[in-house]
Amino acid sequence: MSSIDEIRDARINKLKLLRDRGVNPYPADSKRELTLKEATNNFDELVHPAQEGTPQEGNLKWIGGRIMSIRGQGAIVFITLNDGTSTFQGLLKKDVIGDDKFNFWGEVVDIGDFIETQGTFFVTNRGEKTQEIKDWRMLSKSLRPLPEKWHGLVDVEERFRKRYLDILMNPEVKEIFEKKSKFWNATRIFLKKENFLEVETPTLEVTTGGAEARPFKTHHNDFDIDVYMRISVGELWQKRLLAAGFPRVFEIGRVYRNEGSSPEHTQEFTNLEFYAGYMDYKQGMEFTERMLKEITQETLGSLQFETHGHKIDLSPKWEVITYVDTVKKVTGIDVLSASEKEMMKKLDELGVKYDGTNKERLTDSLWKHCRKQIIGPAWLVDVPKLVSPLSKAKPENPLLTERVQLILAGAEMTNGFSELNDPIDQGERFLIQKKLIEGGDEEAMMPDDEFVEMLEHGMPPAYGLGMGERFFAFLVDKPLRETQLFPLMRPRE
Repeated sequence: MSSIDEIRDARINKLKLLRDRGVNPYPADSKRELTLKEATNNFDELVHPAQEGTPQEGNLKWIGGRIMSIRGQGAIVFITLNDGTSTFQGLLKKDVIGDDKFNFWGEVVDIGDFIETQGTFFVTNRGEKTQEIKDWRMLSKSLRPLPEKWHGLVDVEERFRKRYLDILMNPEVKEIFEKKSKFWNATRIFLKKENFLEVETPTLEVTTGGAEARPFKTHHNDFDIDVYMRISVGELWQKRLLAAGFPRVFEIGRVYRNEGSSPEHTQEFTNLEFYAGYMDYKQGMEFTERMLKEITQETLGSLQFETHGHKIDLSPKWEVITYVDTVKKVTGIDVLSASEKEMMKKLDELGVKYDGTNKERLTDSLWKHCRKQIIGPAWLVDVPKLVSPLSKAKPENPLLTERVQLILAGAEMTNGFSELNDPIDQGERFLIQKKLIEGGDEEAMMPDDEFVEMLEHGMPPAYGLGMGERFFAFLVDKPLRETQLFPLMRPRE
């Protein structure tokens, strides 16, 4: 087997042959008249009835794509082209295309090259739609072989580094990203249909808001100040827009969190956040359930799917469970009344690792242990105020909030609130977060005095929702990095 270097050297020699013949191996123009999908779908129109079985002159068309296979010997060669829309078979016959063009083909063409071919269309004896090639032209000479011609792309890191080859050689991977496009397109269509205005908010912030996460920090040279890459899709900015008089707004955009990696976490990902004035969390649950069912149907063509070893059916009405009762049922701990010492003891008994010893972090750690045991779909409600710094408290129990989360296969899919619009309450909660930061909690929320000032001017009651790529990853049953086109990789040493 030839080494990559030997293959590359041989192809560079072919590149020289092309140029020696006055052929530009990388032309800017193309004569292509049909995509391969169009050639397939319009095949009957391309083939005159008299031509069936025996290609004849007429209906000459140019098609093009990357050569995925070359088969045959002697005076007949079959090829398979792929242009991203479909694949199509081509046939070169020495007595049809002529000795010079046929021989030159054999000298310079390889699997992986982009070419275009002109010819007529017919059906082979085996029933395969085919173009009989009368002429051909090089569009882009490849200097390295496709993976199947050497060691393949079996290493996960190599697949991510060479995602272009991974997608090209693996139809399942390509299908994931086609579905992902449908997912976000269906989301956008649904919200616009419901009279939401799509907006863009800053990705560089002086203080990060809208989530509890460790941010990426950078420096703004012109202002000579440190700034942070956003950890939410403009939550505090979108709420300002509600105060400005926009009744419903949303944004789909990139978010950055300087945290660890897992099958459900990456440092850069796409999130949706929307805010609807004059809607509370109960109405928001109904609205979001309807939205997610429509998105799933558009993405998968069904509301039934398998993920993380569980069969999921989104079609029935989703169950509603409560935070405190669920944790107490699973662990015996009442997170509202238990001490930090009692919580740490229980977490140690359960073998759960936890970061931080303040009550907020311990409460969250206990809940995450319980969450893994919930298959769902289930709505989690009555989340403690301690772990919900931006959610409105429940009037009947101020220790709980009007916060709702969709739980699916043991993971959180969405996060929604009756948004806090009381400036005094919000200011007090920011002070608590400030103390957590001063105590060394790197994930606590940064206070934003200007946001509190906006609330003092007045913001209508509203429901807000955050939903990220994780929901899509669960729909297709893949780790989050598998659903990202180009996940961040360490540089090669």
